[in-house]
Amino acid sequence: MRYGYARVSSADQDNAIQVDLLQRAGCEVIRQEKASGRSADDRPELRTLLEFLRSGDELWVARIDRLARSVRDLANIVHDLRRRGVALKVVQQQIDTSTAAGSAFLSMLGVFAEFENEIRRERQMAGIARARAEGKYVGRGRPHVCDPSEARRLAAEIGATGAARRLGISRATVYRCVSGALR
Repeated sequence: MRYGYARVSSADQDNAIQVDLLQRAGCEVIRQEKASGRSADDRPELRTLLEFLRSGDELWVARIDRLARSVRDLANIVHDLRRRGVALKVVQQQIDTSTAAGSAFLSMLGVFAEFENEIRRERQMAGIARARAEGKYVGRGRPHVCDPSEARRLAAEIGATGAARRLGISRATVYRCVSGALR
């Protein structure tokens, strides 16, 4: 039996193109999810599918990066499938692990997928470093709800409760501004 697996990385992406490719490849059951591809452990639909596959079944994916982004995860998945007599087939790269050439090509693509992931991560970190240097990146924390110096000034004039009311923030936030915890 042919089983398909479709994955996108974020909620605003759509699996429709992958599902269409898998349906045209003859997949009778297609499992889908929206999750990061970093680890197979974090993808419940993939885990369910991998547990369900039996000897003689075929697992189809649209592209190899939809199955795994690291060489280690890919190797672990492929090793497990081979051990159980399940063939992995990739539509767009025309890979079939039931052949020696297909297995070799799959390994090479896995290396390139991981390399691409590392390059993307390096570009992201360089962009964050540049934004920090330009003062445009403040991190992932919650943005300030008020100007801390204004909260300190008002607290000195009308007290913490009055400053909180006027600024529309909690007294705890005013106290954090006064103590210097928020700068």
